[in-house]
Amino acid sequence: MVERSRVYLEACKRHIAPAVRDFASNEERYDYAISLVNTGYYEEAREQMETILAKNPDADFAHYGLAVLYSMTGAAETCLESLTRAIELSPSNRLQARSDSDFQEMSDDPRFTELLYPEID
Repeated sequence: MVERSRVYLEACKRHIAPAVRDFASNEERYDYAISLVNTGYYEEAREQMETILAKNPDADFAHYGLAVLYSMTGAAETCLESLTRAIELSPSNRLQARSDSDFQEMSDDPRFTELLYPEID
């Protein structure tokens, strides 16, 4: 009985201990962060994106991911800042954002339209 209790106690300790995730690349960390966004764990997703940017400030995909996250959470200013940086680093992000439904919350913001369609000005 004592041994079974010890086994159960160890299982409980492993269950409540914070999971340590080790990613082979920033792209793997990004995929994980996007899965967090999709399941509503926005703060954890933001932390993962910021970890990527701490290691590589020019990771356009992480800036884009933050823009998506900020759009989904109603943070228009930070969304625009992150998306602007993502587009500066890789202009193809402008085209991607035009058809990305995750930016639906931003669609009525004229600054967002100006950012995505600068040729219309």
